[in-house]
Amino acid sequence: MAYIRQIPPDQATGVLKRIFDEAIARAGKVWGILRVQSLNPAALEASTGIYKTLMFGPSPLSRSQREMLATVTSRANDCFY
Repeated sequence: MAYIRQIPPDQATGVLKRIFDEAIARAGKVWGILRVQSLNPAALEASTGIYKTLMFGPSPLSRSQREMLATVTSRANDCFY
């Protein structure tokens, strides 16, 4: 498995700390997909913005349909979701 240096949530500051705190409030933890982007908080902020728009923004799909699509896609890609 490849190694990507990460900033642990307890060492995060500034924008990164805010993003990690929001993740913990939303999901109870900071998932790996966020931690691997921790060296570039601007990119992480853009990534979480896309996620929030896709999962919570206006859409003809319900929230459960969006989650189902994310789950099926992750499974097809052999990713944990």
